[in-house]
Amino acid sequence: MYKINIRVIKACLNAEMQKYVGTDLEKCPVFTEGQTFETEHEKPRGFCDWAWNDIRPYVASLLTGGNFSDGMFGGWMKDEDTMIACCTDGIRPVVFEIRRVEE
Repeated sequence: MYKINIRVIKACLNAEMQKYVGTDLEKCPVFTEGQTFETEHEKPRGFCDWAWNDIRPYVASLLTGGNFSDGMFGGWMKDEDTMIACCTDGIRPVVFEIRRVEE
């Protein structure tokens, strides 16, 4: 049985996008760099719904034994138990390390 550890690697801010928004830009208010979450299949408590929808396919793949280091991904990730992904917020994206660990 596996579980997934999710770690916030980077919270970004694309300040040049200020012209598109109606408020002052700040980094994502939900996540901070170094923040961690754990799950066995469900969205972790306090995790942004939008970000979860973006990374959920990677979580599901890792939980079911898939990886992103062979096959059609051809070595994309060095470690078969890890994927790096981000939410789709173009103004303040957050980058996550998604790691499969055995229980």
